[in-house]
Amino acid sequence: MQKASFAVTGMTCAACSARVEKAVRQVAGVKDVTVNLLKNSMKAEFDERVVSPELIEDAVRRAGYGAQARVAGGRRADGGGNRGADAVEDELRAMRRRLLVSFCFLVPLMYVSMGHMLGLPLPGMLRPAAHPLTSAFAQFLLTLPIMIVNGKYYRVGFRTLFSGAPNMDSLIAIGSGAAAFSGIWSIAAVGLALEQGDMAGAQAAGGRLYFESAAMILTLITLGKFFETRAKGKTSEAVAKLVSLAPRTATVVRDGRESRVPVEEVRAGDVLVVKSGESVPVDGEILEGGGFVDESAITGESMPVEKTPGAQATGATIVTSGHFRMRALRVGDDTTLARIVRLVDEATSSRAPIARLADRVSGIFVPVVIGIAVAAACVWLLLGKDAEFALSIAIAVLVISCPCALGLATPTAIMVGTGRGAANGILFKSAEAMEAMQGIDAVVLDKTGTVTGGTPETTDILPAEGVDEAGLLRVAASLERLSEHPLGRAVVREAERRSLTTEEATAFFQTPGQGIGGRLGERRCLAGNARLMEANGISLSEGVRASAASLAAEGKTPLFFAADGRLLGVIAVADVVKPGSAQAVADLEALGIQVTMLTGDNAVTAAAVQRQVGIRHVVAQVLPQDKEREIRRLQEQGRKVAMVGDGINDAPALARADVGIAIGAGTDIAIESADVVLMKSALPDVVTAVELGRAVMRTIRQNLFWAFFYNIIGIPVAAGALYAVCGLTLNPMIAAAAMSCSSVSVVTNALRLRFFTPCHALAAAAVAAGTASCEPQRNRSTAMQTIIDINGMNCSHCSASVEKALRAVAGVGDVSVSLENKNAVVTHDNADVNAMKAAVTEAGFTVVGVK
Repeated sequence: MQKASFAVTGMTCAACSARVEKAVRQVAGVKDVTVNLLKNSMKAEFDERVVSPELIEDAVRRAGYGAQARVAGGRRADGGGNRGADAVEDELRAMRRRLLVSFCFLVPLMYVSMGHMLGLPLPGMLRPAAHPLTSAFAQFLLTLPIMIVNGKYYRVGFRTLFSGAPNMDSLIAIGSGAAAFSGIWSIAAVGLALEQGDMAGAQAAGGRLYFESAAMILTLITLGKFFETRAKGKTSEAVAKLVSLAPRTATVVRDGRESRVPVEEVRAGDVLVVKSGESVPVDGEILEGGGFVDESAITGESMPVEKTPGAQATGATIVTSGHFRMRALRVGDDTTLARIVRLVDEATSSRAPIARLADRVSGIFVPVVIGIAVAAACVWLLLGKDAEFALSIAIAVLVISCPCALGLATPTAIMVGTGRGAANGILFKSAEAMEAMQGIDAVVLDKTGTVTGGTPETTDILPAEGVDEAGLLRVAASLERLSEHPLGRAVVREAERRSLTTEEATAFFQTPGQGIGGRLGERRCLAGNARLMEANGISLSEGVRASAASLAAEGKTPLFFAADGRLLGVIAVADVVKPGSAQAVADLEALGIQVTMLTGDNAVTAAAVQRQVGIRHVVAQVLPQDKEREIRRLQEQGRKVAMVGDGINDAPALARADVGIAIGAGTDIAIESADVVLMKSALPDVVTAVELGRAVMRTIRQNLFWAFFYNIIGIPVAAGALYAVCGLTLNPMIAAAAMSCSSVSVVTNALRLRFFTPCHALAAAAVAAGTASCEPQRNRSTAMQTIIDINGMNCSHCSASVEKALRAVAGVGDVSVSLENKNAVVTHDNADVNAMKAAVTEAGFTVVGVK
């Protein structure tokens, strides 16, 4: 099977998209097709052995529309996505010209046709009472340019009508055309009456002109389309901004010389030079140098991230300070930015299940409306009304009906919501995933890399009597530098963070299952577990053993260090909980979602993490197939389950869940198996994804309600339902204005999603500002809150250290550390503020204020 994308022209309403989809589905060999009215695009999956893109294009043309296959690979991340924005601008410019011409002729037309009713002065030859033929013909001449400049409605409308698939343009063409034709018939009647010397008959015929209605209908519809198109253009702003960030050139080192080349010429393996203020051209690995990089465009993370040799650099991010050389790893359509744009494009091109009802209605909407218009006219004629009344009723029914609102209700909200998610580092792969997200009532979390950082870090340093922390850490790092064990690397990173100098170890040896050893100068040093200490005759006091047992109970791994037969101290290493994980769990439960953590670790480690983040349901020592089985068990209980994971072993569970959520820093196979990707690898983004999904679906339901409600009320009123009750009819010009407003209102309602902010973020901001939370339904604690302003935090490790230090203070319940705001929000039960300040200071940071 082959997939192809097509640009479709001529579509104006949901009836158009339904007609195009039906025509393509009837082509032999086509398996699936999705038409997007908002983007004027179509995606088709077909058997290339049976059908070609050219045959699909022909099917669309036979249906009355235009189609052109796009190049393989779809929209390019280096600017190809701007073609959609350019097309919107071209369409808006054309509409401005049409509006200018329309209003230039509409104003004098309304003056000539209705000025005498208001007592406005008119030239004698244009007075209907004195010169009915001249007045009528002048109105016709003023209407003609408006009809010509808006001829698109007639060309498309009648073409689709005669092909058996009428659309919105057909309704406009029939309605305004009938009004204009009625006016021409009246001109003939005026002339005939004058020829017979019947002035009264000529004046009566001149009063039955509908030129102003035809002109006003066309002008108001075009005005509404202009506002609608301009609003629709804003729906993809978030993605357009991403596309515009892609650099156009790159500095490549070839043959020892730097040269500036177009980014399209960069190949995997090239060495690139990136300086301060420049955008990273492609994805790659830093070879030398370093600096801070603003990754907010990709991940939504507002704080610049430090990059050193060996770190990954992402294309389209901006170097705020420093410079470095990097090796290109992923280029062109393989870059992270290109993948983001591709995922968003696919999501906005897909169709949410909730849209199916609107699709079914849209397929028969226009023919039904035409039938209602004809039936209404016939009924009023049979009831004794004149042809003028019946014609007015029919025209009003035709122009008030709005298939556009039905067609735009879902795709506008999906596109804005998907773009807003991308701006927050949350990528929905399909509209179906977004709809499924709003129904989630159970979330299953993998532990390693999801709840925790996934990389061991030093958590505790307990020096023996007579040894300081720096001395213990210096010996430990000097030994562990020669080890490749992850726990040893964590000790080395801690020494580097503190800028400690290390010694070169000699006579290095390793004892399997126990630890390592070597000589630092004249001292024989050891690093490992308690068995290594005992095997080398190093006694461990009861106090040391108790401390080690306590650390192990917290899910940490105690490492013992000794020199010349004497214990130097204990250093604990653990996979620490990510900042924000505890708050994310609380927020999910506040939204009515059951949270479960699955881990392959032992029960002791799982229990330690459970205590730190407050998860009620934990299942330890599970295999990959056990994770999938747990998802199935929850689903059998009737729950809608979202699975959050980052590893290869999470792929089966991600695929089984109703919504699979992959941490962006995880493996490619996990990302491919998931429905939603979190680029920031932050657990609070799960809460954001749920809230965004609910907001989007709430907007879609509002749009569909108003679209159906508008047509259900508007069509009967236009057909004369109120006339029998209170003698009121709907003027066709008012009907045209109402029709335009309905489409614009649906798009405008969807655009409100551009200002979506997750409630948990608003709550944090409210706490920092001293105001109330935005979620009154959540359970508020009666505990006190203290905000500590802190200097010296530069990375997630720093924030984790601050959080750990504060949590250790007696009376402290929850801690939320913000790198962006440089503060920590501490929830506590009347804990000692001075003790909290001292804990932050002892952790190596500076307290600059408390409130």
